[in-house]
Amino acid sequence: MFNLAIILRESADAFPEHSAIYFDGGRMTYGELDAGSDAVAEGLTAIGIRPGEKVALQLPNIPQFVVAYFGILKAGGVVVPLNPLFKAREVAYCLRHSTARALITWAGAATEAAKGAADAGVDAVYAVGPAGDSLKPFPELLKHAPHRRPLAAREGVDTAAIVFTSGTTGTPRAAELTHMQLYMNADIPGRLFNVHPDDVVLTALPLFHVFGLSSILNICIRFGCAMSLVPRFDPAAVLTAVQRDRVTIFEGVPTMFVAVLDYPDLDRFDTSSLRIAISGGSAIAAHVLDAFEARFDVVILEGYGLTETASTTTFNTGVDNRRAYSVGKPIWGVEVQIWDDEGHCLPSGHEHIGELVTRGFHVMKGYFEQPEATAKALAGGWLHTGDLGYMDEDGFFFIVDRKKELIIRGGYNVYPREVEEVLYSHPAVADAAVFGVPDARLGEEITAVVSLKPGASAEPQELVMYCRDRMASYKYPRTVEIRDELPKTSTGKIAKLELKYEIAGRR
Repeated sequence: MFNLAIILRESADAFPEHSAIYFDGGRMTYGELDAGSDAVAEGLTAIGIRPGEKVALQLPNIPQFVVAYFGILKAGGVVVPLNPLFKAREVAYCLRHSTARALITWAGAATEAAKGAADAGVDAVYAVGPAGDSLKPFPELLKHAPHRRPLAAREGVDTAAIVFTSGTTGTPRAAELTHMQLYMNADIPGRLFNVHPDDVVLTALPLFHVFGLSSILNICIRFGCAMSLVPRFDPAAVLTAVQRDRVTIFEGVPTMFVAVLDYPDLDRFDTSSLRIAISGGSAIAAHVLDAFEARFDVVILEGYGLTETASTTTFNTGVDNRRAYSVGKPIWGVEVQIWDDEGHCLPSGHEHIGELVTRGFHVMKGYFEQPEATAKALAGGWLHTGDLGYMDEDGFFFIVDRKKELIIRGGYNVYPREVEEVLYSHPAVADAAVFGVPDARLGEEITAVVSLKPGASAEPQELVMYCRDRMASYKYPRTVEIRDELPKTSTGKIAKLELKYEIAGRR
């Protein structure tokens, strides 16, 4: 028997008065979190949720997310995290394709959530905050007298969470992650960067995404430290939380590091409590990494993972054992190789670029009720990530780009990230996205869209020439478009596909 919720029970026993959550306006102790999630478990059981049944959780980074998450697990349910920004159609799709029996949402999403739930035939819908009479109030799940209840009996191989992929390359798929898989992907990475109960981890990454769920929430609760919750990323809100809660670990995606670095009033905040930073989600530009480390006097440890690997696959294992600009080495129990298009393992060296494939405890059970997609993703017993990279002679892995984002211009391979690195090195550029658009003569042509730092100026042709002077002639973008800001996904990544389709549609 193994239920992931044991990580909360054990930390609450060890540190009942220790802060588990800091938020704007207060804190929640481990004892309070344990009792609150027990109450949710009682409430879900009372409405008929049985072990193995799915409960969707559609909340921003607020304390109720954590309370409900562990309540679902304690009841033996399967957590289905959903983006609070989803519209009715998206909510209905996820509820239907996960076979969820209940939904916990919030007032800000109530209208769309109610429509989506009705379309999917889900009538047990609870809302945090005032949501009118159409939905049940979340406190109804807490009304049963809280008492220490035994955790529902689950096995390590049972599904604990169904997390939908981002869907940037098509219809989102529901990755099944197990109790033991999520436990191991909290325990091992947490030990690698020596997280301890005195740490306070910035939690601006959305908890409905696997990075925030696995690499922050589960790690923090496993090791008894605190989360500093930021419901919506904003550099001012982040810096306020760092100063207020004495944050020690800054976790984010590259665009978050850029936004904080470029914040005009950065110097008025006390960030001296920071001891380390962690970047993931996509490769961080060398220029950004160097600038952040110099400004905050911390080391950024970069890692790599996917929804399908419960987050962490590779990681730079510590301040004294890292390779800057790499995503590190495979964590314990994980194998990673670089394969060519014929499935042959490539040797080390930056000239041997291929697809990353991986196997180990971290790989999902599969896509829920999608056997064909599962078989394709796990062909040959390895997860095919769709990411291109190489391994150096010392076993460190480097990500070059997404396989599907590779630009083939006149027969030459162009990796968008390499072009973006050059653009980021320009002193005026804040964000950059590079992609290929159809071209009758060359197959694809290279296009860039950038935003500029506050107060900076640059002309499109100036940026074209800047790239032309720094890379081979077939690599530089022929057109650069400057915008006030680039669209972002809910996890803070640049919505490159959205830009690509928009610009390709104009041609």
